[in-house]
Parts: sequence; structure tokens; C-alpha cells
Amino acid sequence: MKINILSPDVYNKIAAGEVVDRPYSVVKELVENAIDAGATEICVEIEGGGKRLIRVTDNGGGIGKDDLVRAYSPHATSKLSCAEDLFGVSTLGFRGEALASISAVSRMNIVSKPADEEAHSLSCEGGTVGKVSPAAGGKGTEVTVRDLFYNTPARLKFLKSDGQEESDVTNMMARFILSRPEISFTYLAGGKKKYHSYGDGLSAALASVYGAEILSELYEINADKHGVRLRGFIGNQNFSKPNRSYQSLFVNGRYVINQTVSAAISNAYASYLMKRQYPFYVLFLDLPPEIVDVNVHPNKADVRFADNQIVYGSVYSVVSAVLDGNSRALEYLAELPPRASAPKAEEVKPSREMTLAEAKKELQFEIPLTAGKTGGYARSETPPILEVHAPAPAPAADAFEENRRMLLDREKKKQQRVDPATLAFKGELFRTYLIYECGDDAYIVDQHAAHERLIYDKLRAKIQARTVVAQPMLAPYILRLNAQEFSFLEKNAAYLAEIGFEIEEFGGNSFKISAVPGDLIGIDLESFFAEVLSSMESLRAIKLADLIKDRLASAACKAAVKGGEKLTDSEAKALLERMEGDMGLKCPHGRPVAVHLKKSEVEKLFKRIV
Repeated sequence: MKINILSPDVYNKIAAGEVVDRPYSVVKELVENAIDAGATEICVEIEGGGKRLIRVTDNGGGIGKDDLVRAYSPHATSKLSCAEDLFGVSTLGFRGEALASISAVSRMNIVSKPADEEAHSLSCEGGTVGKVSPAAGGKGTEVTVRDLFYNTPARLKFLKSDGQEESDVTNMMARFILSRPEISFTYLAGGKKKYHSYGDGLSAALASVYGAEILSELYEINADKHGVRLRGFIGNQNFSKPNRSYQSLFVNGRYVINQTVSAAISNAYASYLMKRQYPFYVLFLDLPPEIVDVNVHPNKADVRFADNQIVYGSVYSVVSAVLDGNSRALEYLAELPPRASAPKAEEVKPSREMTLAEAKKELQFEIPLTAGKTGGYARSETPPILEVHAPAPAPAADAFEENRRMLLDREKKKQQRVDPATLAFKGELFRTYLIYECGDDAYIVDQHAAHERLIYDKLRAKIQARTVVAQPMLAPYILRLNAQEFSFLEKNAAYLAEIGFEIEEFGGNSFKISAVPGDLIGIDLESFFAEVLSSMESLRAIKLADLIKDRLASAACKAAVKGGEKLTDSEAKALLERMEGDMGLKCPHGRPVAVHLKKSEVEKLFKRIV
């Protein structure tokens, strides 16, 4: 077998697959470069979700004329000079791969002007570098990326729609605004201004991303524990979100997703949150660089800690103390205004008050270890070791067995149908259960479950036939969302309109709801849309039709005759007729509508037969 030495244009395209897989990753790399260049003002513009155009402009230190060509070279960086520097990385970028990888799969142009120098530009198309030429421009750098993946059609084919790609870029920009509240950011997508922050602190950054009203729902934390500094904001005990897209963790200023910290915070909130609700937090974890490994993956979205147990225990004990309101909470709550910028690496030092072993011993009394069946936690002298296990693969389905079950179910349903004319109404039990007799068979019908199913079927039929009438609301409902949620509902707005919602954009990441389906008058819109958005975990696709089905079930439940309500004989008869003799029905929540009893089963109860 012959071994080939790949040419630069080939290995740069391969490297681009690791560093640059989507428009948002291009934005991420370019903005990180601007931050590392000392910029205090950064403007990001995109068109076509970033596929057609990405432009990042900053007022940072700039790139000199002689360094412009080097900027496009692979493994060219101003942030490292030797291997040992990897163990103390304090900049966001350090690999020296980004510009070379991006320019290999796009048409890129850089215009840059350092202080006391003239501006120059240099273009690179598909990895082919042009010539440096004089240009007009102010201090700083402007990087323009056009036609991303134009020369790698296979990769271009697998990009998401413009709207979805824009949503991911918007989400990334929100993280930058939160992570660097001392920098002024402007972000435009399709010519519309999505975000603008002024670089005046974390509270203002939170308000620009989530709205000023959110601040009243948050606790501000500023805590040092065992060499771990935790600062930022967490939601109060009664403030939660329907998905994890409102959770931001920054380790030494870098946005990461980390299981150790996520588990610590989730466990601290365990006794306060209902099922399918998640805590809100924007937290900064500051550690000495030498105990954090950021060189785990080219996208730098994951980090490793030298000691997971200390990090877990410290985060859990701080967050739980604040939520529980114990005596140590006062040590951890910050004074306003919040600190706007991250401390320098030399400011963050390990605690000298106790040894590592002493810290672990203290934390064993503060942290939960293993969850019990009731949701409680057992305690042990061993700090938690966090593992993530993939779900076991489902056994292969037997097609013949599936068909057999389907045929049996169909036959069973046929047997469960009874001619309503042959049923005699014999009375009711507990003002809830209706008794019908037919020869040697008796049927006990749950009046609430039966009526609930009939209403549900009627509402669903209206939606399927598109005969739903929209009912205008007295006052519109304003639904405020984050970027991912907005993109998801924007994509499904047509379906919501079909089923009777009048929904339209209302500026920023908001929608205005002006009308609801006529059969769902009185619906709690806040809980409805929380349920719609609760399945957005990791932005997985969900079917709105399934969520509407759940809402219909709830509406039918509220409208149905209740257990304990007395029905007249004629009402009981009418209910049976509407059921069309189907004793195999189930309510929308899965409970049986009717129970069948044979005469022989009753006689066995009285020992008449054995």
C-alpha cells in the first residue's frame, strides 16, 4: 500500500471539518480571535444564516502587514510558543487552525490596521492566498467570509436551513455577550439588529439577552470555596425554564458544557423543581489554568478538571446553600453591581486554608452522592464519581410478532363493541360509574372518562378537518423566548395558525398571540408554550401535533362531566349512544372508559360457583 503525503489544500479541508463544521463555528472562532486581540467593540453580521456572508469587525490590536500572510498559515498563532504553554492557556484561541481552516472552504478577506500603521488587506479563496494590498480602515480588524463550503458541496449539503443556522449563530452571540460583559457587542442577522450590548456589566448583559425583568428572579453569587471561584447568577427557587437552553457555564471565560458542573447544579435544585423543569443559570467558574485542560477537542467546548470531585462538591455546596437559605448563604451572595470582567489568571489561586484531603473530607457532608428511588440521596465518605452511560440498544423488533399483535388487538376491539340498543341502564355507583346490563354481561362505565374521550375525539376531528375557529383574546399575550426557542416556533408558526392560534413576530425574540382555538378558550398559554418548548432538549426536533394532542386531552378533561355529578337516565343513555357501543375506549390519558364483568365472575365472588 502506497502512503501519500497530503497537499496543504487537502489537509486544510480535513482540518476544517474539526474546527469549522457550521456557520456558528466560524463566528465563534472569529469572535474569539477579536476578544484575544483586546477588542472592546465587536460587530458581527451574517446573511443567509452565515452561509452567504459572515463579517466580524473589531477595534482590537490588529494584524501588521508582514503578519497578514502568516495569518492564513496552518498552526500559526500569537498565543503559544512552546508545548508547555498548553498547560497555562488563558486565551480563547490557541491552536492556530481557525483562519487556515475557514479560508480553505470559503472566500475570505482580511482588512487590518494596527495602531500607528496603515491598513492592509489580503484575500484567500479556497486556500489560495492573494497579495497584500493597501486598504482603507480604522484601527482593528475586519474579517469577511463569503460562500462558506462553496468548494465542498458534500459538506454544504448537510447544513441546516438558513433559519436554523441563524438561530445557532444567535445563540452563540448571546453566550459571547454574557461571557464578556465588559465588551460592547452588536449582532445583525439578515439586516436586522438582534443584539446590542454596551459593555457595562453582567446585569446589563443579562438584560440585553433575556430582558430586564429577569433580574428580579435571580440571585447573584460571588463565592470562593477550596480554590474554586464561582460567580454569576442563578434562578431563585421558584424560577425555572422548560429546557436547558437557559444554562450558561463559563470556565475561565470560555463557554463550555460540562457534566460535572451540570450535575452539581441539577442536584442542588432537585427538591425545588418539578418534572421537566430546569434551573436557569449564568455562571463563571474561575480556576488556576494549570488545573483545567482546555485542549480536549478542537472545538474547545469541553474541558477536563484535575479533580472533578472538588469542583462538583464546591459548586453543589455553594448553590444549595443559597437556595436553602442556610447560614453560609450570606458568604456566597454578591453585592450589586456585579463584577463585570473575569479576574486575571494570577488572581485565582488555590486555597491555602486546607489541604486537598481536608477539603474532600469537608465536602463529603455537603454533597449528594447517589439518587434513591424516591429522589433522595444516600451519603458516603467517597465523593461522587460522575459517569455518563449510553442507553442500551433496543432489541430488534420481530415483524411477524408485531403483525400478530396488531391482528389480535383488532379482533379484541371488534369483540368489545356492543349494540347500544341491547344494553339496559341499571343505575349508577358513587355518582361516577354507570351500570349497564346485556344478558349475562355487565358493563361499568366511568362517566368522566367516557365523556372526556368523546370531547377529545370531537376536538381532534375539527383540527384534522381544519374547521377550528380562532377566538380573539381581549388582550394579546406576549411570549418572550431565547434564540433557539424563537427559531423553533418560527418554523412551526404555520402549523399553530392552522389549528387556530393567531401568532406573529413582536420584535426581538418575541411573539404576540392574539387568538387561540375556540375550543381551547381559557387555556393557560404560559404552561402550554412551556410544554411545547420543554422537548427542545439539545434542540431535538419534536412534533407539534403530539403536543397539541396533549393540550386537547387537558381541555377535554376540564370540559367533561365530572365524577360525583348526578346524570339523569336520559343523559346516561345519550352518553352510551355517543360511545356507539365501544367498550374498549380509553380516555386521552390512557385510562379505561368501561369495565366488563361476566355473570360468572360475579357469582364466583359470592361463592355460588367455583
